This record gives sequence, C-alpha cells and structure tokens, in this order.
Amino acid sequence: MNIRMREDHYLISDLFVPDLHSQPFCVFDLEGTGIHTADDYVTQLAAVHVDQEGAAGDSFCRPVYTPKPVPPFVEKLTGIRNEDLAEAPAFSVIYPLFLDFIQNRILVTQAGYEYDVPLLRRLCQENRLPYPENRVLDLKVLVKVIHPEWEGIVSTDRLISYYGIDASGYKRHDALGDCHLIARLFQLVLSEYKHMNVNELQLKEPLSIARFRIEGMHTEPYEAVYP
Repeated sequence: MNIRMREDHYLISDLFVPDLHSQPFCVFDLEGTGIHTADDYVTQLAAVHVDQEGAAGDSFCRPVYTPKPVPPFVEKLTGIRNEDLAEAPAFSVIYPLFLDFIQNRILVTQAGYEYDVPLLRRLCQENRLPYPENRVLDLKVLVKVIHPEWEGIVSTDRLISYYGIDASGYKRHDALGDCHLIARLFQLVLSEYKHMNVNELQLKEPLSIARFRIEGMHTEPYEAVYP
C-alpha cells in the first residue's frame, strides 16, 4: 500500500484485499496529546475485534503514560486527565499487549492514515518496537471506493448521517468508544459492499481522499509504504 500525503488530500494505491467478507478484522483507535504526529504522544490505545459481518466482539483498551502533558482543551475533549496518566504504563509496555490482541487481523480505522497510523509508526521507531505487519483499511477509503461521486471530506459525522444511525450511545473522543462507533459504521459499509456484490478491495491507480482540515497535521508532503 502506497500513500502520498499532500496538504489537503492524499493519494492511495497498491491496496488489495481479497475475500473481503471472510477476513478477520480489528478496529483500532487512539487518543493523543494533540494532532501533531511528529511530536505528540498516545494517551489511550484501544481495539475491538469484529467478525466477517462487522459485528463487534472482544475489546482492548489501555491508558498510556505520556512524557508530554495533555493540554487543558484536550483533557476537556477526551476526558483523559494528566493525573489519570501519571501512573499509567509506558507505550513500550502497552504496545506488545496491543500486538497480542490484534494478532494477524486486518486493522480498520477512521482517518487513521492521517493520524493514528503515522503516530503509531513514529512511536514504534522511537521505542525500537516492530510496526505491525497487518494491513490497515480506512473507512474513508472504503466508502470512497463505492461512492466515487462523494466530494469533500468523508467525516465520521457524515457517515453517521448517511447510514442513519443513532450515535448518542457512543462515547466520542474516547478510544474504546470510537472503536465501537467505527465498528458499527464498518458493519454498515461491509453490508453495502455485499449488497453491491463487491467481494474484494483493489486499488491499482491512485485514489484521491480529502483530508481533514486541521492545522498542523502533516503540513509537509510525504510518501509512505505500509503493509
């Protein structure tokens, strides 16, 4: 999988997932000290197993100690306070537990190519830990493939509105709460793929995906190759 990140969009290509409806999946999400993947840190790491139909199963969620204080506005947004993390295990302790949980499942994210994946990869490099060899799918890409007519950003709120789900029961900006919400959306996306008789995901030519317009996220273009 090749990703070429630009200021307002990214191009993704060389992605292939056969037998889409018979693969093991795992949704993952993280919270951090901020949106700057070059110098922010993970504060909470969560994952949820999903079956071939996208239904949620076992879950994993751990707080993570951060050497960088959580800013007040992030504390308010996520509910994760500095005092909650003071005695939390370090990333180097939590990450192997995360690997044990995800096993060889295909990982599913929402806007993960823009935030979760590059932040996770950087922390793996800094801690000399192996980056997962798992393939990673982003809901934004999955939806854009079957809805090329969609313009603009494929945001979580847009997906909630499109699929007509009640998101009031999900704890937003909480890694585990977001995992369960993403799992529900993923279930609906898979159902749409099945209804359209689409059984595999294949991107040979670059597909353009609009990025979230948040100042500080990948301001410099870059190219990355992932499993």
